[in-house]
Amino acid sequence: MRTIKFDILLLLVFLMSSAAFSQTKEQLEVQRKKYRTEINRYNTLLFKEKGKKENALEDLKEINQKIQVRNKLIQTIQLEAELLSKGIKLNEQKIQKLEKILKALKADYAAMIYKSYKSKSQQSRMMFLLSSQNFYQAYKRLEYMKQYTSFRKKQGEGILVQADFIAKLNDSLGYQKSVKDTLIFVEKNQKDAIESDKQQQESLITTIKKKEGKYKRELQKNVREEKKVAERIDKIVRDAIAKANRGVVNKPKNSKKNEFILSPEAKALAQRFELNKGKLPWPVQEGIVVRKFGKQSHPLYPGIEINGSGLHIVTSKGSDAEAIFNGEVLNILVGSAGTKNVMIRHGNYITSYNHLENAYVKKGDRITTGQKIGKIFTDKVSGKTTLIFILLKNTYKLDPASWMLRR
Repeated sequence: MRTIKFDILLLLVFLMSSAAFSQTKEQLEVQRKKYRTEINRYNTLLFKEKGKKENALEDLKEINQKIQVRNKLIQTIQLEAELLSKGIKLNEQKIQKLEKILKALKADYAAMIYKSYKSKSQQSRMMFLLSSQNFYQAYKRLEYMKQYTSFRKKQGEGILVQADFIAKLNDSLGYQKSVKDTLIFVEKNQKDAIESDKQQQESLITTIKKKEGKYKRELQKNVREEKKVAERIDKIVRDAIAKANRGVVNKPKNSKKNEFILSPEAKALAQRFELNKGKLPWPVQEGIVVRKFGKQSHPLYPGIEINGSGLHIVTSKGSDAEAIFNGEVLNILVGSAGTKNVMIRHGNYITSYNHLENAYVKKGDRITTGQKIGKIFTDKVSGKTTLIFILLKNTYKLDPASWMLRR
């Protein structure tokens, strides 16, 4: 006869394997939802707003980014579907084993009931007790009958538990199969969407090739303008460092030319800023990074190198830029197109919020984390609302993405 302990052990082994499966499945679900959200952002922020004039080069870059995200989503769906297939196969094997166990339990229980019935027909329980030779034997027989009755009850309960567990496992199996079917459907939709995106991609490449000289000139002009802005920011920071350090009476021996000499208060602020690396909020509530930090070759014209001094973040029209940490407004610059750039100092760290339509703050203002500092400019030609966000330590540019919360 099978024991209840064996069945419980089997159940525990199954639950442990199911828990490990669920943990990995949950991670893939989170990743899948993240990519779907990102695609929705692309559709809302990059392709919904249309300007007076389309820029094929920018549109191509954005469609390429969306295709990359769709491919990541498809890969995640395929991994999730593969994991579900393994889980379904495992569940089917477990159901077969559990059904064999249940069948054996029912057979044992039926045999036990039959024997009990036969023993009752031959002599009653009372006669079994009265035929005892002495009191001790009668007591032992009574205990045996109690244990036998208890064992029968446990066997019956074990059958009910096993049957209920198999029913739940079957329900789980049905749910997993429906989830897998849904994933296959979503994967097909995404593949169809990629085909549509690729058609648009080919059309844009054809347009660009027809006016290649024009787009190259525009691109080189933008690169030169961005370089000028970066140089202007560098100069303002160097001047601010020089001005701040001139007022210091007892300069440390190890102080460097282009580094702030920090007061105890400024040093404490900088240390708090550093401690929050990787946990700082984003300067916009919602957005997509359309250009990363650092040197990068242009995807269509490898000969043209782009040096991203910060992040280019596209957000929704009417959005405000928000300070990522406590600090003080160091300066407000005005660009050639009238857009503004608010620079905030956090000890020896500086954050720059460029491409603002207007500023809500002024030079010298004390700023708190999350404070709105200006409305982000929306380009009437492209229809895009883009914030250029730069992070420096003294005059050294840092990658802002590594300092902010991961999205």
